Amino acid sequence: MVDLVTGATGHLGSNLVRQLLSEGRAVRVLLRQDDVAVKGLDVQRSFGDLRDPAALSRAVAGCERIYHCAARVSTSRRGAPETYACNVVGTRNLLAAARAASVARVVVTGSFSAVGRDPARPSDETMPFLPVAGATPYEISKALVESECLRAAVEGLDVVVAVSTAILGPYDFKPSRLGRVLIDFARGNLRAYIPGGFEFVAARDIVAGHRLAMERGRSGQKYIFSSEFLSVDDLMGVYESVTGRPRPRVRLSPRVMAGFAEALDIAARLFPRREPRFTPAAVRHLRSCRRADCRKARTELGFAPTAVAQAVREAYAWFRERGAIA
Repeated sequence: MVDLVTGATGHLGSNLVRQLLSEGRAVRVLLRQDDVAVKGLDVQRSFGDLRDPAALSRAVAGCERIYHCAARVSTSRRGAPETYACNVVGTRNLLAAARAASVARVVVTGSFSAVGRDPARPSDETMPFLPVAGATPYEISKALVESECLRAAVEGLDVVVAVSTAILGPYDFKPSRLGRVLIDFARGNLRAYIPGGFEFVAARDIVAGHRLAMERGRSGQKYIFSSEFLSVDDLMGVYESVTGRPRPRVRLSPRVMAGFAEALDIAARLFPRREPRFTPAAVRHLRSCRRADCRKARTELGFAPTAVAQAVREAYAWFRERGAIA
């Protein structure tokens, strides 16, 4: 039987496809176009867009299980209609196609940014998301994705949500925001950083989380996966150890950077280009120092996270192998 993976060219999807292949699974990937991320891999290719129900019907035909990792990821306020269409409507279409094809189980990737928060304790699966306080279109869309999963579960589809925190690790082809930071650090091009902290997950751990959710998760439930919380200062220390370069001398004030990020965001909306590294939402996430409670994944699924430092070493080695770092 075949496993379908959407988002196979992304950071999570690239690692997940390789893990499934190493287990001897037959893998089909949904692509909008052929991509270097799947070059040379023994996978079935199905071409189409999440917004095209007919293409999804072709993609899911004959599949036993689906890992839905595809999403339009952004910390910007721009592109709300496209974000909604890709993430919410696309997920709704895929789940409908999965029901029609009698797929055994679907695991959908969730986002920690769409998990509720309580300043008094770490965030867990019971905390409802409140779309206020400057929530981005992406955050709101991922909360709506969870609603689509619950609706599909009520209608009889076996679906589980695997919530990811910030991913670090190899096979980061695009690369991701964190991948670009590591590359710039290793090249000596990172001039400053912002103190704060966040929950990070090793690529191998979030892949393991998706596999556990597929094999052991309860239908209609969601599980948060994180390797560990690191302050940005701690992460800079890991980068120093791995690359042999010193951290940037400039440690920016989060308050000042928040104002600067707002100005950059306005400029980016007026003059569209690649999304700025420090958007208001990105600064807000770092300043909040949110922590995740992964006890549900540990106790119900047997999730056993590894060290983030090892994930950074693997990412650094992979970027060097590809020539992104000299």
